[in-house]
Amino acid sequence: MRQSNILLSAALEHAGLTTMAKWALENRYNDYFSPLDDPSMALLRDLRECHERAPSPAQKAKIRAVIDRHMNGDFDGSKEESDEWAASPEGQDAFRQLLDE
Repeated sequence: MRQSNILLSAALEHAGLTTMAKWALENRYNDYFSPLDDPSMALLRDLRECHERAPSPAQKAKIRAVIDRHMNGDFDGSKEESDEWAASPEGQDAFRQLLDE
């Protein structure tokens, strides 16, 4: 399991966002392995939507704390994750495409 996914999932779980916590463990918001084009912006958008719908001030505060940590880069992919992606078929293909252009 990737460390950034675990860290983000724990923060989301603490904020009461269990579905998003599950998605984090499935790479949805991972900088390198997400199926989304812009996982960082998707995470921010999802967090803001949850913040607006949060039923209590306490949960709003917890979600706001996750937003702040995300904006601070606390959940960014690690060097190890970057290296793993670079060595993967997807990473190698991306490098080939960049060099061909």
